[in-house]
Amino acid sequence: MKLSGITFVVGLLMLIVGIGQNAMAGSSKDDVHKKIKVACVGNSVTQGYLLSNPDRDSYPSQLQKLLGDDYDVQNFGHSGATLLTKGHRPYIEMPEYAGALKFDAEIIVIHLGLNDTDPRNWPNYRDEFLTDYMDLIASFRKDNDNGPKVYICKISPIFNAHPRFKSGTRDWFWQIQQAIEQVAWNSKTGLIDLHESLYSHPELFADALHPNVEGAGIIAQTVYENISGNFGGLSLAPVFMNHIVLQQKQPIPVWGKANSGTKLTLTFDQQKRICTANENGIWSVTFEPVAAGGPYQLVVITEDQQTISIEDILVGEVWICAGQSNMEFQLQQAVDASTLIDNASNFPNLRLYNLKGIVRPDNTNWNSTTLAQINQLHFFDGKWKQSNAGDAAEFSAIGYTFGRKLNEKLDVPVGLIQISVGGAPAEAFIDRKTLEFDPFMVDMLYNWKYNDFILEWCRERAAKNIELAENKLQRHPFEPAYIYEAGVKLVAGIPVAGVIWYQGESNAHNAEHYKPAFSALVQSWRSAFNQAEMPFYFAQLSSINRPLWPWFRETQRQLALNTPNTAMVVTSDLGDSLDVHPKHKIKIGERFANLALSRNYGMKDVPYGGPQISAVAQENGKVILSFSHTIQLKTADGNPVRELEVAGADGLFHPVSAKLEDNKIIINSKDKTIEQVRYGWKPFSRGNLVNENGWPASTFQVACPQ
Repeated sequence: MKLSGITFVVGLLMLIVGIGQNAMAGSSKDDVHKKIKVACVGNSVTQGYLLSNPDRDSYPSQLQKLLGDDYDVQNFGHSGATLLTKGHRPYIEMPEYAGALKFDAEIIVIHLGLNDTDPRNWPNYRDEFLTDYMDLIASFRKDNDNGPKVYICKISPIFNAHPRFKSGTRDWFWQIQQAIEQVAWNSKTGLIDLHESLYSHPELFADALHPNVEGAGIIAQTVYENISGNFGGLSLAPVFMNHIVLQQKQPIPVWGKANSGTKLTLTFDQQKRICTANENGIWSVTFEPVAAGGPYQLVVITEDQQTISIEDILVGEVWICAGQSNMEFQLQQAVDASTLIDNASNFPNLRLYNLKGIVRPDNTNWNSTTLAQINQLHFFDGKWKQSNAGDAAEFSAIGYTFGRKLNEKLDVPVGLIQISVGGAPAEAFIDRKTLEFDPFMVDMLYNWKYNDFILEWCRERAAKNIELAENKLQRHPFEPAYIYEAGVKLVAGIPVAGVIWYQGESNAHNAEHYKPAFSALVQSWRSAFNQAEMPFYFAQLSSINRPLWPWFRETQRQLALNTPNTAMVVTSDLGDSLDVHPKHKIKIGERFANLALSRNYGMKDVPYGGPQISAVAQENGKVILSFSHTIQLKTADGNPVRELEVAGADGLFHPVSAKLEDNKIIINSKDKTIEQVRYGWKPFSRGNLVNENGWPASTFQVACPQ
């Protein structure tokens, strides 16, 4: 192991005059020998950089309070230190390293690697990282089989505001995380994950690197749990509760936390599973699929008789209903909803999990309590409920109608999970890592409150809501990744049948950007629910007098064509020229249900979707548009096709007449050259093209072959 002789001598001198004494401060020699000594080895995060009182607030100091008087915790962090011995400031050349060795602790906690992301370090010496880390661990063990218990830490987050984030830090950071996992396996150390508990809390990192007092407290709590094995006792993941619906025809995963080493026995439908909580307090089991129906019971019991029992579990079809205000739009606000509400209690096998926000993003200032809850990711609240008039009335009109029809047609239980926030942009529903690594989406994260990628209305409304916040990094539901971190993660990991999605109003100002945003969203959720081809069905924006919307509707049509296992429900015929929240939501819910019944459940007799343009040709002085998803192409009112336009070489569109024949639109082009055709290209469209079921055709624009 490489040690600079001069530096080592200096370190020893410093140790004599101060550091060694500090390690023993406040305790007599006899007291120290009775205590379990913990050495916290690390860089500036360990040292407590940027904290006004690190002696009180650094994570080692807070760890001391958690562990209590039976432990002696000492801070051996050095700002800027690298793990790499050829790095720009090797930890093994710092006086704190000599102090940590002399302290002769029973427990060593190492948190190094953040500074190795510097371009002076990782690109040059990455191949030496494993060896250097293993040598550091060995130096504390001193070739002693009974040496100290060593924990190494997955490094705490570096957020996108870091000046070198996109130029290398982002990529090297994750490479180092992977290397640390390898070191832990090679050296048989404990592995403490400081990243997971902090990655959803950028508001705790003023400079994107160093946590504040609260962040240091989270590190201390995480280290405490791993050292003590105390993870708060037995708990299940939040989604598991009475009245839940689990997905049929798929293995059933169940997971949670318990104190490390706790042996658990789980029973479900005469199946029995035994597992043990690992050193990080995590346990999980998987049950074989069971028959649709129920009710079933899940019982979890530990060897010391801690017990959790989940009652009235059903097995059937589980769907997520997500988006912004038009998905949030309540059943009681919809046209013709009274019968559905009045009969809601007659459908006990329809279950609703409405994750409601604790506050709406209205044009008001939020108080300090609300702001604190939002920062703590305590924005959503809800429980699984049996269908009843009160909860149905407040559930998504689209979602409830969709689930009710599935429940009736499939004759199996249906569970609906609603995650919707009025006004929220799509980026708020995408996980942070996907945003960070997507070349188009990463810029969404930068200074989001002033970022033109986000609709001005969203930025202004968020500014109003958080105007009273003291923290400049105050979170808000419109912030990229927030809804994912506060809401989606509550249910991520359970098997689901698919997603229905109604969102886009807050992204319509930039249709070009929505393409990568939607693709990133679908990728993010398919990863979260462990289904590479999870169905993702979405509503096209309806009609309203907003000039942006024809382009956006066409973008959505293209996304449906180009994103695997997605499909689009057209809603332009149900719009309102003055209201962004049209009230005919029950019809939209029925269209979603027909889509799922046909595509997911093989009901070929259930019609879904309107006419879709499938081909464009020019023949004998005519432009011929062919359509699929139709047996009889017609107009809704029997009048000629409206809002059909063509453009020549000049790119200027003008209305054109056409006739319908054999599921084709035929346009006479003898007297002019037609290069483009579009339909329904009005913000508030009165297009009347439908199929035999009365389902409308989408807005479209296509090029004509020459």
